[in-house]
Amino acid sequence: MEGESQTQIPHVLIFPLPFQGHINPMLKLAELLLLAGINVTFLNTPHSHRQLTLHSDVLLRFSRFPAFRFRTITDGLPPDHPRTFDFFPDIIASFETVTKPILRDFLISGHFGSDLTCAILDGLFKFLVDADDAEIKIPIFGFRLLSACSVWTYFCVHDLIQDGQLPIRGEEDMDRVLTNVPGMENVLRCRDLPSACRVTDTNDSILQFNIKQTQRSSEFHSVIFNSFEDLEGPILEKIRTLCPNLYAIGPLHALLKAELPNGTECLNNLWDVDRSCLKWLDNQPPGSVIYVSFGSITVMGEEKFMEFWHGLVDSGRNFLWVIRPDLVRGKNGDVEIPAELEEGTRKRGYTVGWAPQEEVLGHEAVGGFLTHSGWNSTLESVVAGKPMICWSYISDQQVNSRFVSNVWKLGLDMKDVCDRGTVAKMVNELMVDRKEEFMRSAAAMANLAKRSARPGGSSYADFHRLVQDITTLSQLKRHH
Repeated sequence: MEGESQTQIPHVLIFPLPFQGHINPMLKLAELLLLAGINVTFLNTPHSHRQLTLHSDVLLRFSRFPAFRFRTITDGLPPDHPRTFDFFPDIIASFETVTKPILRDFLISGHFGSDLTCAILDGLFKFLVDADDAEIKIPIFGFRLLSACSVWTYFCVHDLIQDGQLPIRGEEDMDRVLTNVPGMENVLRCRDLPSACRVTDTNDSILQFNIKQTQRSSEFHSVIFNSFEDLEGPILEKIRTLCPNLYAIGPLHALLKAELPNGTECLNNLWDVDRSCLKWLDNQPPGSVIYVSFGSITVMGEEKFMEFWHGLVDSGRNFLWVIRPDLVRGKNGDVEIPAELEEGTRKRGYTVGWAPQEEVLGHEAVGGFLTHSGWNSTLESVVAGKPMICWSYISDQQVNSRFVSNVWKLGLDMKDVCDRGTVAKMVNELMVDRKEEFMRSAAAMANLAKRSARPGGSSYADFHRLVQDITTLSQLKRHH
């Protein structure tokens, strides 16, 4: 092609935190960049890469991009380490001591190729690259995989501590409204803060890690969010005061669907997907099923699990429930199931180990989503136009569930409560009593989400600005 020798194709390194909720959207971003003509190297830990290639079609799907590469880097943990979210401090400590110097060496030595334009790291990985490291010559972007509202909350936690509003003073303090989170006045209560804030000692290592990594976001060359202006515009504006070069390119799965010729769902799973649930849904009346999934890292005790089960059966509604093999902590397999639960599930329920979630939420039989309020699940529900019952578990999910119920009016917040009566009552409130109200607001937000991902939309424009900025960086590098 004429002029080919003058044009160097930009090359981006992408490196997510090794959890499904982080790997999945960053793989979607990789695919979008590849479709836009940018070369991508995707860096994973060997453990995550093994799970991903075992349970998904990524190798086949990305094989159509000849310049795409999967690469691995050690997390420094022993092979038998569980690597679950419960061990987050272990994982981060190992990344700090073992992975960080290896990554630095890779970036300095040209391990990923001399043409590397920039790196897009998980937003929590700022600690892997020191701001004053002059030997690392490429710009480092940060991709925050949480909602903008939760990231902004983390930005404000330091001030809440300084102001004496934190730490939380016991259970009786949980409903106290927080007054000085700019842009969220009178929205957040203590119980709506990220789970890391539920500590009596504000020097807690996980809390301080999250505060520090969030504050360091401004050191990134640019910050990327999987969000869109019509959902989180006012909060994104607050973050821009600290991180002016910000791209809001979500919902990523809607953007990717719009770019792909057949609009297919891209399954980037670390679990085996059971598609039999789609056939079961085909036989249910429209809007009759509550879909229940607590995501990829939630774990609960047997007591809570049984309360959910009783509540779903007692609600009298049809339900599809994702029960991961490790959802119930310490479950030994010989739990005695009450006859009424077995009977109720046989009549109206269906369970799978893992589901093709985007397809399930898009199915006309599904009328609502009982969710842990993880950000990917929240956005998938928003795009599908399905209202939510939020039972948040950890991290940003507490903030997300408050915004779903009290700001965006897309459902109900059940956080910190888990009894069968509440479960049954909220399922019926969402699916029957207030169904039309919730379906109206969910449909309106779904339209805004889809519009943002199409030509003329804010996320579409921000994504193409990102592509252009990476291309410009590549050209500048070549001239130097």
